[in-house]
Amino acid sequence: MKQLLLNKIENREIVVGVIGLGYVGLPLAVEKAKAGFKTIGFDEQEVKVKMVNEGHNYIGDVVDKDLKRLVEEGRLSATSDFSFIKDVDFIAICVPTPLDIHQEPDLSCVRESTKSISKYLTKNTMVVLESTTYPGTTEELVKPILEEGSGLKCGEDFYLGFSPERVDPGNLIYKTKNTPKVIGGVGKDATEVIAAMYRTVLEGDVKEVSSPAIAEMEKILENTYRNINIGMINELAMLCNEMGISIWEVIEAASTKPYGFQAFYPGPGLGGHCIPLDPYYLSWKAREYGFHTSMIESSMMINDKMPAYCVERAGKVLNRFKKALNGSKVLVLGVAYKQDIDDYRESPALRVIEELEHTGAEVVYFDPWVRQYKFKGQVRDSEPELTEELVESADLVMVTAAHTNVDYEFVQQHAKAIFDTKNVMKNLKNRENIEVL
Repeated sequence: MKQLLLNKIENREIVVGVIGLGYVGLPLAVEKAKAGFKTIGFDEQEVKVKMVNEGHNYIGDVVDKDLKRLVEEGRLSATSDFSFIKDVDFIAICVPTPLDIHQEPDLSCVRESTKSISKYLTKNTMVVLESTTYPGTTEELVKPILEEGSGLKCGEDFYLGFSPERVDPGNLIYKTKNTPKVIGGVGKDATEVIAAMYRTVLEGDVKEVSSPAIAEMEKILENTYRNINIGMINELAMLCNEMGISIWEVIEAASTKPYGFQAFYPGPGLGGHCIPLDPYYLSWKAREYGFHTSMIESSMMINDKMPAYCVERAGKVLNRFKKALNGSKVLVLGVAYKQDIDDYRESPALRVIEELEHTGAEVVYFDPWVRQYKFKGQVRDSEPELTEELVESADLVMVTAAHTNVDYEFVQQHAKAIFDTKNVMKNLKNRENIEVL
């Protein structure tokens, strides 16, 4: 099986299947097709399937003309029919792994996708889980389902591995193609063959590790590292405010050290699919071993309370104008979870808006990237334009995303009061009406 697959990889005879056509799956499918492999994308959402088959892109990190060209050339297609799994040689599972209402891992999408794959899995196939999860998922959950559903034996009839997605929406330098990859297979042969498949597609280095669990833990480490450091800087931001010290100037000064320091910045909380969620996967799994991840859990608590803290600070800003949040109009600038993208998954700005409204504030928002969002069943629309009338009508403008296509000098000139949680107005000369986190 090993040599057969290596030969098919070298000759571009592999047919690729990508399960889940979201922020991870669609860019991966496009890169596989661009590398010369016939690629089939699988998704339960017919809207996505239809858009892909019509060559219509909906992901920021995919080049529109690339998608259209690949579809027209017959190298990329999409379907919701999992029976086509029988025609593929390589399967990448790129489905969501959110948390449930109890803040525990929800692997229902992984489980159901794997069951669907198992019904049509054939011999000499590679299966790779890319969805972020806790260490042990590939071998404890995915492997038994595939073997039971297909009647095939892992390592003998098919290869299985884990390769964590590394997608950073909006990153202008690192995309799917040039970002290094980590591969951990069930057995050395699986690791070698799966790594060979990725090497034919990607420009970044491919790091082989000894097991899926190593690769799964590596992904958790990447994002927990950021979670902890952001938690520390958020806590320092709160302390610096009490001490009358600018945390932003402190970070700028510390950044002059050429070694031993990496800058992290405070904000209204954490957003995106990975950084706010991954530590929960690890702390949940750790309890199985009677182990409590105290440092990780502390950082999570700090980051989780930042939206409420920012609303508290916003109230103090208004107090100086003899106003209460209750009854005041607040204009929130930016609901995306980071600058210059249309992704609002887990965005702290949504919780900031929720907290503001709980205090009785009237909240409107403007985001040139996110014209509409849905949160807890409620759909909200952005103000159509950032006009002088809109800014002047607000008792407080609260900046919660550092979009570069917003005219902050215009905002400063017309706002009564501003609470800038992202320090985007740091270069403005007139700062009389600006308070920074």
